[in-house]
Amino acid sequence: MAKITLVDDDENIVTSVSLALESHGHTVKAYFDGAAGLAALENEPPDLAILDVKMPRMDGMEVLRRLRRTTDLPVIILTSKDDEIDEILGFNLGADDYIHKPFSQRLLIERVKAILRRAGIDGEEAAMTPAQAAAEAGARAIKRGKLTMDPARHDCLWDGKQVKLTVTEFLLLQALAQRPGFVKSRDNLMDAAYDDQVYVDDRTIDSHIKRMRKKFREVDPEFDAIETLYGVGYRYRET
Repeated sequence: MAKITLVDDDENIVTSVSLALESHGHTVKAYFDGAAGLAALENEPPDLAILDVKMPRMDGMEVLRRLRRTTDLPVIILTSKDDEIDEILGFNLGADDYIHKPFSQRLLIERVKAILRRAGIDGEEAAMTPAQAAAEAGARAIKRGKLTMDPARHDCLWDGKQVKLTVTEFLLLQALAQRPGFVKSRDNLMDAAYDDQVYVDDRTIDSHIKRMRKKFREVDPEFDAIETLYGVGYRYRET
C-alpha cells in the first residue's frame, strides 16, 4: 500500500496510529519531534505525511511551511487545539486535511484512504494495463489557454512554467478547468476534491483557492483565470 511518515510527540498516539495504519497494509515510519520528522521527509519522501501541530524543536505548521517550498506531498494535520484560526492557517499553508484530537482510528483510516485515492496511490491504477492507463491519461488531460494539466502525472503548467499543486488544489483546479465559464459552487468543489466521508466547510475551499491563486501569481503576476462569484462560487475563465 502506501509509505506514511507520522510525526507526533505523543508516544501513545504514535503507537496506536501506527498499528492502525499497518493493519491496513501501510508502512509507517514515526518521529517524535518536528525537526527529525522534517529531515526524514526531505531525505526519504513518503506517499503521505501525518503531522501533529504542537511538537518540540519544530511545530507541525513550520514543518508544513518548509515542506511546501519544495513538495506537494499530501499532508494531514493532527491537533488538540480546537481553534478555527489554527485550522485555517493549516489549509492556507497547504494541508490536505485536518483532524482534531481525540479522533477515532476509523476516521483517520478513512481520511488517509480518501487522500491516497485522490493522489492515485490506492493501488487501483496499478491493476490497469499500460494501454488502459495511457488511454485514461489522454482522455483526462486538460489544455485551457495557458493552462496544461496532466492528471496521470499530477503535472500542472502555466504558460510552460510548472506550478506545484497539492492533491487537493489539483483536483479543485481540474474541476474548474474541465468546464470553463461554468460556475462551480463550493459544494460542487467539495464533491470534486473530497471523499464522501470527509466534511469541510466553505472556508476550507476558499483557503485552497487563495493559496492556488498565489502559486499561479508567483509564475505570472497577471494571473486571473479563477474568478470569484460572491455568494455563488468560482469559475475558470479561459485565457
